[in-house]
Amino acid sequence: MTENTLAALPPVPEPLVIAGETLEISPLKVGELPAFARAVRSIASKVTSDPDWLRLLSEDGESVILALAIACRRPPDWVAALAIDEAIRLAESIFGANADFFIQRVVPEITRVSQQITTVIPGAMPSPGSSGPDMATPTS
Repeated sequence: MTENTLAALPPVPEPLVIAGETLEISPLKVGELPAFARAVRSIASKVTSDPDWLRLLSEDGESVILALAIACRRPPDWVAALAIDEAIRLAESIFGANADFFIQRVVPEITRVSQQITTVIPGAMPSPGSSGPDMATPTS
């Protein structure tokens, strides 16, 4: 199998035992993205390749709990009841599953589709602030 063939396969959920439950951690689905994006909006700039989870929990705990709940598909109260070390392991697993998925599959697909659109419809994606030919300012 080639790398392109493997990319077409759905991601395999990663089992993770947290609080005595086995969770199947997999990338977010498109329907989960709006709520997840709202939840992580305040913390997105603070999440790096090596996040300070204790700082995130102390400063933006409610947002972190909601984001984790959405991503692991459990109620926020379940996530809120976790021990801190379990919440950190859960966050690390969710971050890993979604970062890999977005880097390896979503970004290349968005790039491919953007290129295809501009090839099929030249000028279909003008740069922001530019005006099309029908927006010219009349001269007198």
